[in-house]
Amino acid sequence: MKVKKRLFEIFGPILFAALLMFAVFLSPTWIKFSYVSPKVQRNAAASLSPLILKGQLIKRSALENNYVPFFGSSEWSRFDPFHPSVLATKYHRSYRPFLLGARGSQSLTQFFVMQSINQQMKNKKAVFFVSPQWFVPMGEDPNAFSFYYSPLQTTTWIQQEKGSKMDRYAAYRLLQMPSGDSDKIISGTLARIAAGLKPTSFQMLYVNYRHRVLLNEDQIYSRFRIPVNNAKKIADNAAELPKTYHFQQLDKLAGQLGAQHTNSNRFQIGNRFWNRRLKHHVKALKGFQSNMSFLKSPEYGDFQLVLNQFAKDHTNVLFIIPPVNQRWQKYTGLSSEMLKQFDQKITYQLRSQGFNHIDDLSQDGNVNYFMTDTIHPGWRGWLKMDQEINPFLTKKQKAPHYRIDKSFYSKEWQQAGSDFDYDGYRNDGR
Repeated sequence: MKVKKRLFEIFGPILFAALLMFAVFLSPTWIKFSYVSPKVQRNAAASLSPLILKGQLIKRSALENNYVPFFGSSEWSRFDPFHPSVLATKYHRSYRPFLLGARGSQSLTQFFVMQSINQQMKNKKAVFFVSPQWFVPMGEDPNAFSFYYSPLQTTTWIQQEKGSKMDRYAAYRLLQMPSGDSDKIISGTLARIAAGLKPTSFQMLYVNYRHRVLLNEDQIYSRFRIPVNNAKKIADNAAELPKTYHFQQLDKLAGQLGAQHTNSNRFQIGNRFWNRRLKHHVKALKGFQSNMSFLKSPEYGDFQLVLNQFAKDHTNVLFIIPPVNQRWQKYTGLSSEMLKQFDQKITYQLRSQGFNHIDDLSQDGNVNYFMTDTIHPGWRGWLKMDQEINPFLTKKQKAPHYRIDKSFYSKEWQQAGSDFDYDGYRNDGR
């Protein structure tokens, strides 16, 4: 008897704790404890943390409080005094950017990110940065996708899917990634959705169970998992700006700061990036992009997923198409004609479906201090973007009228090259 009592004293608390945690993670009551403080929202909005990208609670809370989703990739990490987050803070804008993206995140990642904030995007506005470098022959890197993959976003999407072309294509693409096979029951569920079949009752039971556990984990831990705080970086950059917004004055300052921070090379590439990444390899990089093309890629299909979701949520979106640093482009042999054709192709995919808010900066790659490195905007680039971002977000816009065309999911469109006949392309897949 003493042995049993002793064993209970040792293992009883452990068993009780395990049962308590099991009850907590399955309990629906945690949804009541979803308050996220303004400070946590502010820090998360500019953290660019993968944990924030993969979570749900903080993003939803922030987007319900005047934060606007800024979808993109690594460009958001290039902070300087003219970065969108800095300008919005300094000049007390009515919006605050919530930066969604990091190095390697592309359209497929962003599509699943959107599944966690669909309700917060309905009839709202968003900014989406379209990087030409996403549209390489391989499309999104499977390893990068796995790094940002969120089972919570996947289960959220499965609970909402209706067997549409968008849903079937999303399931098909997810199955092409290692993440899609990381859970065998989820993998089987995806296979049925991709085939146009409804998940089985058992599969949905499992999906709902996993969703509840993952949702409670997010609600319990998410606010404590912001490893990067860029608030001080934003404040320091804002301190370099004049009190009053005056474009000509700011443009002059942008030129001065750009010249100061790129004085180590002839390509107007930021000194830090140049010294760490390019300086010792520059000779070997001459002409290395001469055969690179952004015209044929599965990324066009993934981008269509994003457009389809925006249309479904009636989100009014400003798309930003950046240039490439023209000085570096010429040195590495990247074809200017190919870049022009890429711009034509992506713009056609947007405008033909009613996405008409496009800030096309593709011709600005030769503007002094427009770029901070080879492909990312900075100084004057950010400032010119602000001429479109600020009025788009602060002024009333007409409700969009989207016309989603399913043929943009096709292999034909993904592989359309320089000889493609845009005028003769049949948009009959609606």
